[in-house]
Amino acid sequence: MIFGKIEYLNLLPFHIFLKRYLRHSSEKKAWQLRGSVPSQINRAFIAKRIDAAVISSIKSRRYRCSDFGIVADGAVQSVLLIPGKAQTDKESDTSNQLAKVLGLQGKIIIGDKALRFWLEHPDSAIDLATAWKAQEGLPFVFARLCAHPPHCQRIQKMTEAFFKAPPKIPYRILRDAADKHGLTPRQLQNYLQHIHYKLGWREKRALHRFFALSHTYQHPKKR
Repeated sequence: MIFGKIEYLNLLPFHIFLKRYLRHSSEKKAWQLRGSVPSQINRAFIAKRIDAAVISSIKSRRYRCSDFGIVADGAVQSVLLIPGKAQTDKESDTSNQLAKVLGLQGKIIIGDKALRFWLEHPDSAIDLATAWKAQEGLPFVFARLCAHPPHCQRIQKMTEAFFKAPPKIPYRILRDAADKHGLTPRQLQNYLQHIHYKLGWREKRALHRFFALSHTYQHPKKR
């Protein structure tokens, strides 16, 4: 199985888990070599160049996905809109669509660069997960773990194993990851507390609502 890897800090616990879970050295090597940003992982998954990945929720509707995702119930701090002239983030698919659904205009920034911006300029940007919660009263699902057949069952088992025994992040790994991205370990710990990974009924309801609003935006009713 070829697994795609998103190179963002919000998946650090899952990356630690995968290093232990992937059984074969060839799988681990392929996973390490397939690291990229969400939009590129989406394209690779849709083109079936990879078998499984955490893909953007807006691209996940037609695929077999587990109950693992990247979720924020309120502020996420790493998906931002800087008010002003509209400008999408080329690394994103879901966040660009979310801004449209919310009727917000500005520059979209996501990922680790957005987190650094938020920590330095917390009053200069809109947290899109916060804006979604204010409008819909629901968490927001940014991405889901999906797979192509015949790997769907294995991905489901992987998800169950992660939820049964979520890994603790060793301080050394936390410190090294924080240093690499220009953060302190405490800042990284605080950030990860804003994210959870299990899709329950509220998360699934939010996902369906996002799909419905996106469809309405893309196909407005004729008058």
